[in-house]
Amino acid sequence: MNRQADLIRFYEILRVLERTVGGKYLLAHCDGRTPWPKRGLYFFFERGELRSQIGQGLRVVRVGTHALKTASATSFWQRLAQHRGTEGSGGGNHRGSIFRLLVGAALKNRDQRLAPMSWGVGGDPGKAARRLALPRKDILEQEHGLEVAVSQYIRSMPFLWVVVNDVSGPRSHRGLIERNSIGLLSNYRRTPLDPPSKEWLGSYCDRERVRGSGLWNNNHVDEEYDPAFLAILEHYAT
Repeated sequence: MNRQADLIRFYEILRVLERTVGGKYLLAHCDGRTPWPKRGLYFFFERGELRSQIGQGLRVVRVGTHALKTASATSFWQRLAQHRGTEGSGGGNHRGSIFRLLVGAALKNRDQRLAPMSWGVGGDPGKAARRLALPRKDILEQEHGLEVAVSQYIRSMPFLWVVVNDVSGPRSHRGLIERNSIGLLSNYRRTPLDPPSKEWLGSYCDRERVRGSGLWNNNHVDEEYDPAFLAILEHYAT
């Protein structure tokens, strides 16, 4: 297994995918009217996060999919919308998106925000309110400013997406591509390839796996990858 060669192939596949979907997208410009697939995967990039060893261009900083459990009916756009945040107020729900949770934690630490103390507490605002002995209304008000900042940050991150309309479950190609892409990209407890910049926001995250992997992912960053997944990704990307 040659990780450097596999990363070169991975980014070449994404280069082809970018042509296929007509360029990178921004969630700031996306909505539910776009003809999104029912199921798929996404690859987020981040401005200022450049590849330094594997070719040129932006490096992937998050890989994700949705509805991997058999009973889940969440569509691809519904998952993207959870990351994007709400219209109008510009806020969102970090308890429904681990991506938002991680970015918010990093923004909070970087900017030395004391509030909100409830970030990441409880599975919903009501549970956070009970745990912290505060009114639910206060929880929502205190979290809103950070939710808005998270929405602004994520909406500015370019991303690519690939259609994989397979059946949810343990044999899903979406799950296979997701975990192997993360395993390939992750620098967690490895000799780094394309490490984050010194200014990368993720360096302020409270999750060691985010800081160590260089990715906005907490799962699969410590796992090995199977190079055979690249042929499957290439099949769907072309």
